[in-house]
Amino acid sequence: MSRRRGSSGRWLQEHATDPYVREAQAAGWRSRAVYKLREIDERDRLFRPGLQVVDLGAAPGGWSQYARSKVGAGRVLALDILPMSPIEGVVFVEGDFTEQAVLAQLQAQLPAQGADLVLSDMAPNMSGIRAADQARGMYLAELALALAQEVLRPDGALLVKVFQGEGFDGYLRQLRAGFERVVVRKPAASRDRSREQYLLARGPRSA
Repeated sequence: MSRRRGSSGRWLQEHATDPYVREAQAAGWRSRAVYKLREIDERDRLFRPGLQVVDLGAAPGGWSQYARSKVGAGRVLALDILPMSPIEGVVFVEGDFTEQAVLAQLQAQLPAQGADLVLSDMAPNMSGIRAADQARGMYLAELALALAQEVLRPDGALLVKVFQGEGFDGYLRQLRAGFERVVVRKPAASRDRSREQYLLARGPRSA
């Protein structure tokens, strides 16, 4: 058995016995990742009624589901390069937001004052080559930051997944230079072996 096939087998076994997976399925959430967002929200009070939220890399939709349940009369704009089944009350844009037409479509859905919260749980398709996977993960985090700087209102916030490794410390410094407050979170629902961290940055500094 190849190393990659062995890793896939372990992941499937772990997934099948994961209590967060079972709980998500029973509760009707689209992914176990919703519990990561819920824990951060309960600690840091991300959501309130009326917020304008952008969810990057939204498919299959767990974070959008949770955000929708919290914003009341607000709006959740979900975006992914992959298709996503509709969620009532969520506006979905399919495409790559680095393309001007897709970015314009997203911006057209936001009010003039911009977004209150940008979420990014984006992760690359893992190749098993750690250095390459880390570089792709950091690239996605940079894209999320660029989008947040484009659309966030002055009191807005960015929650972004970043993997520890090459580029992590530099990215954290970049956030601290660009936002008033930055904290690092590792939710209990994040698997112990995962290098993922969530960075919450609030209060974009004016250029």
